[in-house]
Amino acid sequence: MPAADLAWMLSAFGLVLLMFPGIALFYGGMLNSRSVLNMFMMIMGSMAVTAVIYVLFVHGLVLGNSVGGAGIIGDPTAYLGFQSFMEDTGDGETTIGADAYWGAFYILFAAISIAIVASGAAGRMRYGAWLVFSALWVVLVYAPLAHWVFAFGDEENGVVGGWMRTQLGLHDYAGGTAVHMNAGASAVALAMVLGARRGNTGRPHNLPLVLLGAGLLFFGWIGFNGGTAGGANFLAGYVTLTTLLAALTGVIGYLLVERIREGHATVLGMATGLISGLVAITPAADAVSPLGALATGFLGGGIVALIMGWKHRLKIDDSLDAFSVHGIGGIVGALFVVFFAAAAAPAGIAGIATGGGLDLLWRELVAIVVTVAYSFGVTYAIAWGMNKVSPIRVDEEAEHAGLDLVLHAETAYDLERSAPVSPVLSSAVPGPVEPGGDASREEVGAASAGGARA
Repeated sequence: MPAADLAWMLSAFGLVLLMFPGIALFYGGMLNSRSVLNMFMMIMGSMAVTAVIYVLFVHGLVLGNSVGGAGIIGDPTAYLGFQSFMEDTGDGETTIGADAYWGAFYILFAAISIAIVASGAAGRMRYGAWLVFSALWVVLVYAPLAHWVFAFGDEENGVVGGWMRTQLGLHDYAGGTAVHMNAGASAVALAMVLGARRGNTGRPHNLPLVLLGAGLLFFGWIGFNGGTAGGANFLAGYVTLTTLLAALTGVIGYLLVERIREGHATVLGMATGLISGLVAITPAADAVSPLGALATGFLGGGIVALIMGWKHRLKIDDSLDAFSVHGIGGIVGALFVVFFAAAAAPAGIAGIATGGGLDLLWRELVAIVVTVAYSFGVTYAIAWGMNKVSPIRVDEEAEHAGLDLVLHAETAYDLERSAPVSPVLSSAVPGPVEPGGDASREEVGAASAGGARA
């Protein structure tokens, strides 16, 4: 790989890393104030577990030569311990070997997928159980799906890729199936095994945290989609453009539905619409025109907003709406490849709206159905089995007290300390006053302390 390409790829890697504190802030701000630190611990803990098992053998499961030529799972011995990445495979002058980079980049793809699944466990899962679940999920759910989608075949060298990519002919630019649909369906399965949260499950406790998290995710998504291009090339620039356009029209589509349905547009709706547009464009970023990207984001955000209330009707506590945003958003994006793909775009696919036929439709539908069914079924089995061995949910007392304090002996906010009375306020109130007059010194002090606590 030329040095300029590797420089962009390393930059993209850094951008994707920002998605992890981003999703922790995004999810943490939507929880109650007593479990926000636990969400950070879940995200970073699952990331650490994923890195360890990925280096040991999971990379082979994802990108190794398909076992038996069936396209189902890769050879786990192909990249054991990343030993093959210890040597520069470039020519030493004009190119640099990028194998180690790709290994690191694929770790982040796996880790961000399990991070999304945390939505289904928010505020009620034992931390040790979550780490064990994360390892099992990456091996049994993510790795097979990633192999189906990300493993390309190489007939000349006798390498067989994943069946969705090589046999079905699925088009998925950067993980609409293996990452977003997969994680969304898995979050629902985990939520069903755990059951609904007890107590307050209302509005986010800290919207500024949600907005900061959404901003970091937006920033990181440029690396997610742009880095998938494989270098500093036209494709990287093109998908950056389509990603930007879809994200912003996702905001418009979501807020429009929210305004019509509820009578107002909200900050939370804006953040959710932004992420919905980003999810929708992920499988289609290289296939649609700029106008198609505008339509993909707008319709993606609107459809997610329309379906957002499903979990309340079904009484499933997918706490942070992973299925609505990532599951439905990923499905919408996959279908919009079929409808809005433009032959002049880098992928070279013609969609129904641009004069193409229906051949791609059945391929995308098969991939959607198989992905959702496999993800939901295997995730449910993992969580159900673990729960039979040992309860994976915290007890009611711990849930009401908050997981930050019970599991981690910390709190996000110190709300108990009283702030000292401001000298300025104290000097401004010389002494007791007559009834009906201004507030007393004690009242001013109490109000000052109360304001500081708020």
